[in-house]
Amino acid sequence: MSLSFETILLDVDESGVCVLTVNRPEKMNALNNRVFEELDAALDHIKESDEIKGLIVTGAGDKAFVAGADIKELNTLQDSEAKKISLRGQRVFQKLEDLTIPAIAAVNGYALGGGCELAMACHIRIASNNALLGLPEVSLGLIPGYGGTQRLPKLVGEAKALELTLSGRFVKADEAKEIGLVNQIAEKSVLDAAKIMMNSMMKQGPLALKNAILAIKESGNDSGYTSEANLFGELYNTDDFKEGTSAFLEKRKPTFTGK
Repeated sequence: MSLSFETILLDVDESGVCVLTVNRPEKMNALNNRVFEELDAALDHIKESDEIKGLIVTGAGDKAFVAGADIKELNTLQDSEAKKISLRGQRVFQKLEDLTIPAIAAVNGYALGGGCELAMACHIRIASNNALLGLPEVSLGLIPGYGGTQRLPKLVGEAKALELTLSGRFVKADEAKEIGLVNQIAEKSVLDAAKIMMNSMMKQGPLALKNAILAIKESGNDSGYTSEANLFGELYNTDDFKEGTSAFLEKRKPTFTGK
């Protein structure tokens, strides 16, 4: 891979699963300008890559996924810059949510503030037993600025989102699963658990995965059912649909080509 980064690592295996690691363990993987610049470039690369079929996002070390924004850097901003920083964070995290390949957050410790917002931008979240998630921005006299006020209510409901955001309270992995903030708690390695889930997805038709993501993202909109029907119909013209149905009738495993 030709891209070179200072604060993130990209590793793609033979099945096309890319592990993106935020790599600032000495700073609990806190988000600063450099991390955002590199996440932005990495997500563009991932979107355009024919090689990458799935994405796992995690943090370096065993203490933190991403512990939040770099407070020292935030503290130096002028008020005129704050809105731009928020819009930049929203734009980068929206790129992650808009990917049409599966994106799983392997939450291996603290996921606070911007780290929780990064995890919520992924399609699915798996947490380690020691994970702590939360939006503590009110304790700094701020509010979440990278999409947290918009994504959290969709995951846990408006009342619970208000409770967590207004109190700044952290939730442990078991409560996060109970309220719908995470999908699964890993019994051992959270990265291994994410890879197991991702590998089950990699066995499916890649065009079907893409259209399923697009359809689900339309849920709740007036056009959702129409979008589903259109996306369903598109797949009938694909080689993958013919292969999938033939394999089912012939009682064999399908070999999908993404065409």
